[in-house]
Amino acid sequence: MNQQAAKKEEGRKVQLENIQAGKTVADVIRTCLGPRAMLKMLMDPMGGIVMTSDGNAILREIMVHHPAAKSLIETARSQDEEVGDGTTSVVILAGELLAVASPFMEQKEHPVVVIGAYLRALDDALTAITEDIAQPIDTSDKEALLSSLQAVVGTKMLRKWSRLACEIALDAVQTVFMEEHGTKEIDIKRYAKVEKIPGGELEDSKVLRGVMLNKDVTHSSMRRRIEKPRIILLDCNLEYTKGESKTDVEFMKDQDFTRVLQLEEEYIKRICDDIIAHKPDLIITEKGVSDLAQHYLAKHNITALRRVRKSDNNRIARACGATIVNRTDEIKETDIGTGCGLFEIRKVGDEYFTFIEECDSPKACTILLRGASKDILMEVERNLQDAMHAARNILLDPRLVPGGGATEMELSVRLSELAKSIEGVSQWPYKAVAKAIEVIPRTLIQNCGGNTIRTLTALRAKHAAGNNVTWGIDGDTGEIADMKEVGVWEPIRVKSQTIKTAVETAIMLLRIDKIVSGIKRPVPAGAQQQQAPGGPASMGPV
Repeated sequence: MNQQAAKKEEGRKVQLENIQAGKTVADVIRTCLGPRAMLKMLMDPMGGIVMTSDGNAILREIMVHHPAAKSLIETARSQDEEVGDGTTSVVILAGELLAVASPFMEQKEHPVVVIGAYLRALDDALTAITEDIAQPIDTSDKEALLSSLQAVVGTKMLRKWSRLACEIALDAVQTVFMEEHGTKEIDIKRYAKVEKIPGGELEDSKVLRGVMLNKDVTHSSMRRRIEKPRIILLDCNLEYTKGESKTDVEFMKDQDFTRVLQLEEEYIKRICDDIIAHKPDLIITEKGVSDLAQHYLAKHNITALRRVRKSDNNRIARACGATIVNRTDEIKETDIGTGCGLFEIRKVGDEYFTFIEECDSPKACTILLRGASKDILMEVERNLQDAMHAARNILLDPRLVPGGGATEMELSVRLSELAKSIEGVSQWPYKAVAKAIEVIPRTLIQNCGGNTIRTLTALRAKHAAGNNVTWGIDGDTGEIADMKEVGVWEPIRVKSQTIKTAVETAIMLLRIDKIVSGIKRPVPAGAQQQQAPGGPASMGPV
């Protein structure tokens, strides 16, 4: 009996440790929420310095050893991959949900009871968001889309150029938008490439209707500007293929070596003739182009680019309507891309860049970013990625919820009211979730330096009065304001995913009652190693 009590006590201790670890991680990035967010200076192992207020970037860099803290950081990463925004909110909310569970653990409440109440609260919160709080948006109304995107960029360093950033993000997302068989596909990662070139003004940034590469032509006599080019994309060498495995060639006569060279030349002539037969203007290959092949192509007025990345080649294929070919003798007329309006090589700064633009219906694009320094460009890119993800989320699910903590406060008031109808012990953890969700508006007020208690009480009273769903915290002043008038909205996908991920992470950490390690620890000299009953690895608390 004593042994069972000891095990329960040990489990309780682990749960409290996990809660403490979660709170610690949440406290690190608590000041990074909202438009008045503070910056964090990160130093990487190589000595490089990054200054950012982006929660995901901060959590990616910090080193933690506690497994619970690691899993919370992993949560932020999965949130970023799923919807691309709300990483700071999800960690703060998960940390607070763990913190409010602490009293129940100390009072020896069983974790399963707490978890059951958390799941019930999550279901009720998601139902309230989708059925009552969310408002539809017309995706054909560009101004409405831009104003909702500006709310996302408004909390970032890029807010001064928020209009420009939102136009770039919306243009890029609409370019890569594809709809086939009733399913929408917006692949920003693969088909919307961001190219950063230091120098120039931030206002010079734009979305190219096509692709830009950091490449120059292979031969000086090749054309550097072609209007309406015929483009062939290759995934093969335009040079003699050496033996795949170890190849031994024995030369018996003087002429043998000459014959081998002749065979190489004949092979290159043959593959170049295959290409020339289709009269292309531009060849782009992922592999090399030999000097002899360059000579044959230049003689027929064909421009060639070599060693282009696979990802860039895929983008060019989508932009100009070409198909990537693996062998020159398999080229067909349908594989040739004719949807490009202009191929040109321009010098930007100190380097030469290839522009394949003015495409008829590009389903891929390049975002050209200009800025004063590399550090600024890195931060601009991070902010722009958030804006693009927000645009993607709105186009995939065109519904918005009010930002500025308005949704969270409305959920808190509703859950507090619903808690009264719950009988038994579950009522208290359910009520604790309602209290925990208030952490978002509370943190916004704190980051503005406002009066937390007075402002939060006023906002709670506003929501409790009814029909004030859109009232939240103005992130600049720290006062309560109507988000409809301020124009702060968030995509429903981000908000529901944030709450879902935060609650599920908190539940997962509360279910852990023992942390064991499979790491074999070094044994001090002279000490005899104790072997664990299950095998040689030491299995003890970390």
